[in-house]
Amino acid sequence: MRDAAINLRARPEQRDLIDQAARLLGKNRSDFMLEAACDRAQSVLLDQVFFSLDAAKFRQFTKLLDAPPEHNHGLERLMAVKPSWGKKSVKA
Repeated sequence: MRDAAINLRARPEQRDLIDQAARLLGKNRSDFMLEAACDRAQSVLLDQVFFSLDAAKFRQFTKLLDAPPEHNHGLERLMAVKPSWGKKSVKA
């Protein structure tokens, strides 16, 4: 059972376009809009966490991940900096 409301405003021509597409699929406006919004949301989220590689590229990728990191002087210097919030304040 659906119990969470989602409200939005649209121009009449947008509503009519959505209604026309929904009818073509045998859906009502709410079902059509919810399905379309969920499909788009899932696509956006998957774009952030999923990428596809063929077998050769996957082997190359995992080889890079498994390799020890290269020495990086800049990163070493950065990690050696003590944060200001970790320093004890000295009262004069």
